[in-house]
Amino acid sequence: MSGGIAAYKAAEICRRLMDAGATVSPVMTIAAKRFIGEATLSALASEPVRTSLWGGPEPIPHTRLGQSADLVVVAPATARIIGSYAAGISSDLLSATLLATRAPVLMCPAMHTEMWEHPAVVDNVATLKRRGVHFVEPGVGRLAGGDLGAGRLADPADIVDAASTLLRSSRSLDGVRAVVTAGGTREPIDPVRYIGNRSSGRQGYAVAAELAARGASVTLVSTVASSLDAPAGVDVVEVETAMEMLASVEARLGAPGSSADLLVMTAAVADFRPAARSDQKIKRGSGVPDVQLVANPDILAGLAQARLANNAPGPLLVGFAAETVRPGGPTLEELALSKLRSKGADVIVANDVALPGVGFGHATNAVVIVDRDGRSVQVPLTTKEKVAVAVVDAAERILVTRNLTS
Repeated sequence: MSGGIAAYKAAEICRRLMDAGATVSPVMTIAAKRFIGEATLSALASEPVRTSLWGGPEPIPHTRLGQSADLVVVAPATARIIGSYAAGISSDLLSATLLATRAPVLMCPAMHTEMWEHPAVVDNVATLKRRGVHFVEPGVGRLAGGDLGAGRLADPADIVDAASTLLRSSRSLDGVRAVVTAGGTREPIDPVRYIGNRSSGRQGYAVAAELAARGASVTLVSTVASSLDAPAGVDVVEVETAMEMLASVEARLGAPGSSADLLVMTAAVADFRPAARSDQKIKRGSGVPDVQLVANPDILAGLAQARLANNAPGPLLVGFAAETVRPGGPTLEELALSKLRSKGADVIVANDVALPGVGFGHATNAVVIVDRDGRSVQVPLTTKEKVAVAVVDAAERILVTRNLTS
């Protein structure tokens, strides 16, 4: 815990974690001690409070704490500790422990609205999220001094629920090798023009980050590698066209001794490509070009057919389907089930990209997830990170039946 008025809620968080069966090792900053006494947390936790890098029974306490942790929860997380963590500064036991751990980290911010919305804090939070740090967003309500606004520490029950979720998922996919595709392919017409779509790649990056957080070894085959930060611990391979993506995926699925157990095709692969590419820019004055198109291979369906032909388990295949649901026509779930059968996949994740805030170019998504065992999960409009959790949950359920997870 760091030093903010919301530190008093750390006692309840500690108690709830202990009640849930966790072993809690409390760490307080010097500033936190101004708001709550050491004796309080020491009495509620599994061991006495640590406050300093110096004077304890161990010469390097931050290393011991960081290496032994299954999860680090920072509540409250002040602007200072968020900034220190983002910048890699270890000025006290808490910040040193954060840098010394490879366990998941759950940050629970609490500060005044003006601080929470300051560009420096916004950038620091974004940096940590890109590195795979988890956040329980602050709520809106009464703050210190009677102010009202965003920045109130989340409810302790919500923080403990988030911690429990991370503890259940942490390293559950150790030993699993996964390939994820992301972004929209670009099929060149000439050196400056291409056929493509509006896919940002964010959903694929969120899936890759979630798989890595659960311990999977992840390769991300991306068409947008230059515009998005690579998730922590993920190997990124940059491609552009559908044919390049196919070659890259096939190479990684069938690599001797390291063939993948899971493929998640979030990429929006172009159905068609120009039959011929001009080496020179096509000039306006030369008239409207006659661009002949040929079909691109269906990567997901092709892999499913190869798996069937080989009569071998092959990788678990998860596909994404961008749909537009018409009034009176098939529902999104029906479209997803149809795609599941036609592709031969194990899981299909479908979204209606005609809806506001859904799919391409948005930070949010809403999907239906169907699998070969008849399960159907509706995920209402939420962040792409939360959609990624649901997608990986669906894949993990099937992987468990194959005894591929730890």
